[in-house]
Amino acid sequence: MQLAVCPGSFDPLHNGHVEIIARASNLFDEVIVAVSSNMHKKPMFSVEERIAMAQETFSYVRGVSVKPLGSGLLTDFCKEVGANALVKGLRDPKDLGYESPMATMNRHLSGLETVFLAADGRYTHLSSTLVKEVHTLGGDVAEFIPRAVQRRLQDRRR
Repeated sequence: MQLAVCPGSFDPLHNGHVEIIARASNLFDEVIVAVSSNMHKKPMFSVEERIAMAQETFSYVRGVSVKPLGSGLLTDFCKEVGANALVKGLRDPKDLGYESPMATMNRHLSGLETVFLAADGRYTHLSSTLVKEVHTLGGDVAEFIPRAVQRRLQDRRR
């Protein structure tokens, strides 16, 4: 069985993430969306909220499950769940420059390979940071996020 992990903070999950994970589900028997707490970012949503939004969003996608990443190494998590690969989406060359050293380190640490999927052109401008910023300043981000995220953002405005 080919199992891949798609890690990220997903704060919040947006349609660019959804597109990459859905495509990964066509390449692997199972994809685990591993929700992390990024120590370098101030989260809008708790890990529990992000997991709940991802579970609701991917409930219709065969072979996709959602788990908390925890605080250890990503390679340890992958070994624990039996993953054969990591999946990362790339929006542009800058993403590749950021992700390549991590992919190399993960391969050196554990032999784990990283599969890069080029983002669909409709989503190359999206980032969780941009979605949060536009929303916080009163902009409408509904077309860029799943309904589960939209509902929670609306609840925060009330």
